[in-house]
Amino acid sequence: MRETMNIVFFGAGPVGSTVGGWVSANHPTVYFLDQGAVAEALRDRGLTLYEQNKQRQAETIPVKVISSLAEVDEPDVVVVCVKNYSLDAVSRMIQDAYGDQPIILGLQNGIENQKVLPKYFSQALFGIVCYNTWMDEPGVVGYQKRGPIVLGTPDNSLRFEANAVARVFNKGVKTVVTDHLMDAALSKMIINLTNSLTTLIGHQFRPLSDPGLFQKLLSNLTYEGVQIVKAAGYSECSLGGMPGWKLLELSAKLPQFITKPLFDMNVKKMVVSSMAQDVIQRGSRDNELETINGTFIRLADEHGLDAPYNRTIYRLCQERFAAEKFETMDVTEVWAEVQKAM
Repeated sequence: MRETMNIVFFGAGPVGSTVGGWVSANHPTVYFLDQGAVAEALRDRGLTLYEQNKQRQAETIPVKVISSLAEVDEPDVVVVCVKNYSLDAVSRMIQDAYGDQPIILGLQNGIENQKVLPKYFSQALFGIVCYNTWMDEPGVVGYQKRGPIVLGTPDNSLRFEANAVARVFNKGVKTVVTDHLMDAALSKMIINLTNSLTTLIGHQFRPLSDPGLFQKLLSNLTYEGVQIVKAAGYSECSLGGMPGWKLLELSAKLPQFITKPLFDMNVKKMVVSSMAQDVIQRGSRDNELETINGTFIRLADEHGLDAPYNRTIYRLCQERFAAEKFETMDVTEVWAEVQKAM
């Protein structure tokens, strides 16, 4: 592996833009592959990144943009920043261009990428993105906080490769190699469960009729996630300031007058989730419901857990997301459906 690695970021959405932007500011041979308005904006104006509520301190980074994989000969690393529903097609494109030569790093929510990428590549690494990020417009991306990224493989192989990638990434964003990838991935997925509920009720797109019910639903949804992951034999992995399992349990069990101030503070930090970006903003039927929520339902089935909050919200999302035109539900309607399942 050469000292100055050639790195291609396939996809310049919010995740690819933030990670790639931070790395490229300190590493000369980073290339972004995208198309349409995103590629045009990056070429013309560079990549603008800003921390939440600090738009005036935004940083604009000149970046190298390619329109074809053929423009970079023999990259050392390809960072795949598309969502799971596009992963098979993108993997075939990369394999056709480069064969099995480069290290492949998948930055997707969930664990589906652990099934897909090894079908095509022998050097597949997996990353957990431990922050929220969003795109205001092509080439302008916000983020909640700068990292961290957690890297690894399910069997702890490819340690040399993982450490080599981490060394480069650490020039721009804190990156850690873990021995407990599944623990880390599932711990992040518990937090990702919130995406389904906030999308279903149109959080940040319509007024919230009953904040107390929203807190009950969200707290119990994530606490059930903790119970499911524990039943499956996995352990908590601390991820860069994300709420820990004990806090999620207390939020579900303690009276709201105790938990409400902290809950409200965390809700204020919420941004439009990747699921809401797909379903509400883009009007797409492609989303991560199956690879996030569906995984928890399958684990609950395997281990005999009722999980009424997760099952109900999963079902409601399936129904609503499949409709010709998505329509949000009021939080009181969601609560009534959960009560039927209790």
